Amino acid sequence: MTTLKILALAAGTAFLSSGNIPDNRSTNNTNNNLPEQKVSLIPVSSELKDNKIQVALLLDTSNSMDGLIDQAKSRLWNIVNTLTTLKYNGKAPQIEIALYEYGNDGIRDENYIRQVAPLTQDLDLISEKLFALRTNGGSEYCGTVIRDASANLNWDSNDKSMKLIYIAGNEAFNQGKINYKDVVSKAKDKNIYTNTIFCGSREEGIQTFWQNGASLGGGKYFNIDSDRKVIYIETPYDIRISECNAKLNDTYIYYGNHGSEYRLKQITQDKNAESQSASNLVERAVAKSKKNAYKNDHWDLVDKAEKDAGFIANVKESELPAELKGKSKEEIQKTITAKSAARDKIQKEIEELSKKRQTYIDGEMKKRGTDDSDDLGKAIESSIVELAKKNGYSL
Repeated sequence: MTTLKILALAAGTAFLSSGNIPDNRSTNNTNNNLPEQKVSLIPVSSELKDNKIQVALLLDTSNSMDGLIDQAKSRLWNIVNTLTTLKYNGKAPQIEIALYEYGNDGIRDENYIRQVAPLTQDLDLISEKLFALRTNGGSEYCGTVIRDASANLNWDSNDKSMKLIYIAGNEAFNQGKINYKDVVSKAKDKNIYTNTIFCGSREEGIQTFWQNGASLGGGKYFNIDSDRKVIYIETPYDIRISECNAKLNDTYIYYGNHGSEYRLKQITQDKNAESQSASNLVERAVAKSKKNAYKNDHWDLVDKAEKDAGFIANVKESELPAELKGKSKEEIQKTITAKSAARDKIQKEIEELSKKRQTYIDGEMKKRGTDDSDDLGKAIESSIVELAKKNGYSL
């Protein structure tokens, strides 16, 4: 069973399946006081030739969308875990996520669009940026943000990579100068599928062209109550998974000029996840146990050594943390090997616990029966499965 079944408990789930990203032309949001992130510090590997699953989340951050953003925060790790269940020829693809915001007057762009984060494997960055989003009144130009996301993001050229845009909002889909019909059709021609999530009644979303946008874009149309709180099912395995998460953090060894900052970011995003709910922290811990999803070779010596076997032999002492300074290369390698073995063991335990947790959640959902939100959850799961099968993937 996939973690998407958890989504059946709340319309908020629909949201996270949503998403789109891009517009390099946009500038900073004046409502967002975070310092600028240099994308070059977190590059996407150009050497990896395997399939990817790329998801761009396009979120409406106008005044009425606080509930939508809250749902996104609550479902980020759930959607990551759902994506990690997909396999291609028995192999788990690399996961990349991007984030865009649109419809916000605080964005210094004529179309009120901002690329918050490019397609990246740095999921802590996505979480950080998501939690920093603030709403403000504006005009919502869906066609324009989809155009920017489909044109400006670093979409993989592999035809078998899954490339998905999820856009969520509550105003008419046809606003702005850019014709959404042309945009979603062109994206589809590049195997980028557009899924739409209308925050309001299903009929209103149909009348305001959200369904038509998804139909032309080869994706699925959903509607949600964006003000509805996400419902979680607590399980007997949650506490132990959280304990494993703390141990997992201890296996990371930062390096480089910004390594300590990224190490702190990891802890901060744990706290952000927990601020939504204890269950959300558990979802994050499960995501951190997936090697194809949670990679930190840009700051962690264990991941870096696994990716580049010769890195330790050439690393400068100035790039090392205090506990490794003055150590021989052999001693450093021994420490990294021990941390790697510990991490593998913890991740395997989390994986086994997460399977039992999902079985428990499935049982509780069956007891509670189904409702409209359950139908929505099934629709989301169905959309991903359909696209996966079309691209030769399996669960």
